Amino acid sequence: MKEILKINNLQKYYGNKSNITKAINGLSFNVIEGEFVAIMGASGSGKTTLLNCISTIDNVTSGNIYIDNIDITDLKEKDVAKFRRENLGFIFQDFNLLDTLTISENIALTLTINKDDKNEIDKKVYNISKKLDIDDISNKFPYEVSGGQKQRCACARALINNPKLILADEPTGALDSKSAKMLLETMRDINDKLNATILMVTHDAFSASFCDRILFLKDGRIFNEILKGDKSRKSFFNEILDVLTVLGGDVQSVK
Repeated sequence: MKEILKINNLQKYYGNKSNITKAINGLSFNVIEGEFVAIMGASGSGKTTLLNCISTIDNVTSGNIYIDNIDITDLKEKDVAKFRRENLGFIFQDFNLLDTLTISENIALTLTINKDDKNEIDKKVYNISKKLDIDDISNKFPYEVSGGQKQRCACARALINNPKLILADEPTGALDSKSAKMLLETMRDINDKLNATILMVTHDAFSASFCDRILFLKDGRIFNEILKGDKSRKSFFNEILDVLTVLGGDVQSVK
């Protein structure tokens, strides 16, 4: 199976010699194509720092991050933004849709910035909108559509450039339980039907129960790893709770 993400002995330190904080301390793991992986851990465990390093927002202290066999820690500064646009998709907590753009224009934003051919952009927007069942609202503005449609628009925007990896940082953090479940079902759907590779940072056991595999971080290291396999989502949720109990993490009921 194709390896999309490889983290090799990653270190990220903050501070100086007299006061060093090891946010990530010798972390190694990989993610294969088509996986839906969650990163969990208490506040300060290093999960957000890890995501920032993978997304090229932050630099590593040492170690390597390979995305589709490209070592992004070795990229020149002038190449980082281009790599991010062409290889990564993002699902933000508040979706970051622009109210002055239509749904189709929001979805096409990355391709427009890349100055892709307009006919090709229109074709890609139509195809992804059709797959996510929002093609009928393409000319509407975000304030004219439902919350669920906004969520699917955000997912479509993350998928539009056929990214190697989709990164989601606490995507359900600002949502009520119904909206959160809708978004997670959409993410599960694009993983199953479109073989999208997703790495999601979350503190929430309910959100993590939608994933295939969970890595638990503690003090910048992997504390535990569990796989869903053939388990039901409820059974997997209970297994997540067992690990979180040891970690002292947050828990919620699964429905």
